[in-house]
Order: sequence, then structure tokens, then C-alpha cells
Amino acid sequence: MSDVAFRLATIDDLPAIVALLADDESGGLREDASLPLDPRYLAAFDAIDADPNTELIVGERAGAVMATLQLSYLPGLAFRGGWRGQIESVRIASALRNRGLGAELIHWAVARCQARGCFMVQLTSTSTRVAAHRFYERLGWAKSHHGFKLRL
Repeated sequence: MSDVAFRLATIDDLPAIVALLADDESGGLREDASLPLDPRYLAAFDAIDADPNTELIVGERAGAVMATLQLSYLPGLAFRGGWRGQIESVRIASALRNRGLGAELIHWAVARCQARGCFMVQLTSTSTRVAAHRFYERLGWAKSHHGFKLRL
């Protein structure tokens, strides 16, 4: 799928991004892609767009958005002040899964983190997404930690 271009998202991409988030086993239960979009999506986009350490990325071909992820750059004191890349909300259009697009997107994001001077890239994946875990392991990612969340 090398004809897919990855780039920073624009506000015009927001409906397609929300649709990708909803086109998922867990996202379908919590996201609402109906138009007009919930204003909270616009507020979140504006906050991401204003943050120099957070990027919303899309993959498109022929003007159609078919992939997305959120990429954050996290400063830290550990590892001698090393920066980490954090990948979140990885989504590929369901009709295009298992064709290599996800691997291209992840490799692109890792290269972007390297260009920003990150020493590590990390991500989390819901524990029930076993196929996604196999995908990341095939790409060389290690299950190194257990994650915890406290929903507020």
C-alpha cells in the first residue's frame, strides 16, 4: 500500500477520523460518527492541534482518509531526560486491514519519533485485542509492562 501518504490531520479530516475510531470493536460502543459531530470532538481536535508535543496523523490515498493514530512526545527525567513517543488510537479502515497499511503507519510513526529525538516509542492496546497484540509483536514490539487505568 505504498501509495498511501501519511500527514498531519486537518480539521477537514475530523469526520473521517471519528468514523475510523467508531469502526472498531470497542470504539463502536463509545464513539459517535453521526453528523454533525459532537462538539467535544472539535474541542479535542483544537487542543491536539495547539499542542506542539501531540500530533493527529492520517493516512490517505486519492483524498480518502483510511488510517489514523495519535502521536505524543513525552518528556521525562528517567533515562537521562529521554523523550518517549506515545502512539494511541491506531485505526485502519476495516476494509483495508491485513494488507500492510498498519505496518506502514507504525513504521512511519516510529521514524517520526526518531526524528524528534525519542529514545523509545510505546503504546498501549486494550487487553482483549489479541489480534492487535500479535500484529505489534510481529513488528518487533515487546510486551514489557502491565497497564492500569482509572476511569473518572
